[in-house]
Amino acid sequence: MQFKNPEILWALLLLIIPILIHLFQLRRFKKTPFTNVKMLQKVIAESRKTKSIKKWLLLFTRLLLFTALIIAFAQPFFAKETALLEKETVIYLDNSFSMQAKKGNTSLLEQATQELLKNISYQKKITVFTNDKTFLNTTLKDIQSDLLTLPFSKKQLALKEVKLKAETLFSRQKNTVKNLILISDFQKTDTKPVLDTTKTIQTHIIQLRASKLVNIAVDSIYVSKDLGETLEITTNLSSSSAIENTPVSIYNAEKLIAKTSAIFNDKNKATITFTIAANETILGKILISDKGLDYDNHFYFSINKKDKIKVLSIGETTTTYLNKIFTDAEFEYTNNTLKAINYSSLQDKNLIIINELENIPEVLQQALIAFTKNGGTVAVIPSINSNSSSYNSLLRNYSSKISQKVNYKQEITTINFDHPLYRNVFDKKVQNFQYPEVESYFRINTKKSSILSFVNKEPFLVGNKGFYLFTSSLSGSYSNFKNSPLIVPTFYKMGLESLQQENLYSSLNTSQTIDVAIKLPKDEVLKISKKDFEFIPQQRPFANKVSLYFNEELSEDGNYNVINNTEKLKNISFNYPRTESKLQYQDIQTLHATSKQESISELFKELEKDDRVNELWKWFVILALVFALIEIGIQKIFK
Repeated sequence: MQFKNPEILWALLLLIIPILIHLFQLRRFKKTPFTNVKMLQKVIAESRKTKSIKKWLLLFTRLLLFTALIIAFAQPFFAKETALLEKETVIYLDNSFSMQAKKGNTSLLEQATQELLKNISYQKKITVFTNDKTFLNTTLKDIQSDLLTLPFSKKQLALKEVKLKAETLFSRQKNTVKNLILISDFQKTDTKPVLDTTKTIQTHIIQLRASKLVNIAVDSIYVSKDLGETLEITTNLSSSSAIENTPVSIYNAEKLIAKTSAIFNDKNKATITFTIAANETILGKILISDKGLDYDNHFYFSINKKDKIKVLSIGETTTTYLNKIFTDAEFEYTNNTLKAINYSSLQDKNLIIINELENIPEVLQQALIAFTKNGGTVAVIPSINSNSSSYNSLLRNYSSKISQKVNYKQEITTINFDHPLYRNVFDKKVQNFQYPEVESYFRINTKKSSILSFVNKEPFLVGNKGFYLFTSSLSGSYSNFKNSPLIVPTFYKMGLESLQQENLYSSLNTSQTIDVAIKLPKDEVLKISKKDFEFIPQQRPFANKVSLYFNEELSEDGNYNVINNTEKLKNISFNYPRTESKLQYQDIQTLHATSKQESISELFKELEKDDRVNELWKWFVILALVFALIEIGIQKIFK
């Protein structure tokens, strides 16, 4: 038993006063002569005994009456130790896309919001945070409209991140009860679930469950065949449960251009293919109808007319193999001798190939260094009679140096399949192929990655984005590399890499770089727009292009326009990652928590029970009245 006013209990000491008065009360009896008292002796003895019992009963009754009153004023109660401590409540409300799953006709997020509004006092101070918003030390009355219109988020915090963020939202006061309430479906993720309770924070888990675990998702899209005038587009779909088929619609902006049915296999996967014109600008959207999650029922993609990549070869001889690789359909290829170079136009190129020059003039060296600093790509093919000092004057700017010429035949046997230059080029890692060979080569010292190597592990081709160096001449008398199947993907990828063409789509939450072939005037920037939304991304202007960098600034999927003032330059598309499309959930019994529930109302009933204070002062008042009645009864009985 505890007391709200324990200091009043000191009044119990005053009860010793009536006890002392009773014990030491002396009464003087007046003697009255009487002729014969023998017959009254028995009556007198009985009267004294009755009065003594009456006094003792009245004493105890009055003591108990006053004791009950004093205790009543001290306001006794029963409660747990934590009931009277100050409470801090922090609520994590998961608003990730997986919370679009429905229980009945309502999404799990809507259900959770309604339950919170029903079970929490509108005046109680709480903190609520989601995957992308925080409402600090507020009341439901203040944030009711925000919660009712809470949008779904592409972010999904891991349990460890939730815990770390929650710890920052609690105060540092020690004599408080800190309740952390996690409301989520607790979807399985790639990260290991970690949730440890602490002595200072009481963690309560509420796992919400959907009525049916059924969801169909559009997973990805890619160009499966480029047939010149047409493109064959393939789309992958998946289902969380067994299903026969589902209708799929393909739109160009608002215009329906195709409709088909996706048939699922026994692994709940489906693939559809459709053909579109290659020379048209497409603002694509793939749409399905599904009663599961909404965010993965559509998929955006865009196709633009490709910007031609400008390639310049500088050499004293004409090389026909480069003309065949850099075709007019995708490239603007030119070949110049040293004397014919227009240095003012070098910065407009995307790829410059130093094609077996014996000497590299200093003015050209400076132009190439400036060119790569501005985002251009340089590929160096040495001549068999190259002037090492001339070449090294340029190469030292790229952490490379030619050391000596080796006149010894070597086969090119090793391909670095993991190098970005050969990414998505080979279907599998080929070990045995017809090895090209060289009659002589230069030994080099370099910090660049090796791409192609000889049988003795010395490099034939090194480099990374922006700079590539061959260690041998490619002319017919010294090498047959230009007759090898490797030459086409090698130079072709160098060309493509020099101007980053946009993909069909990009994923939000990942870093992306998109190049726009435009020369911007000073102080002008490119913008990204979608209907009434406009955004200026991080960008870097070069002499012949502008590189746009995307991290996590965009929050909504869709087709966007890249604009310069009012001119539309190209279209780009973004989609949400499909990480939440699989309806698989964690077993919360494996998590450490103070309590685990499936209902928000049940948890708050438990918390209310823990905070309940059973006041007893009314019972002591009643008890005092009972003793008062007992005293009246004693007075009447012993009258």
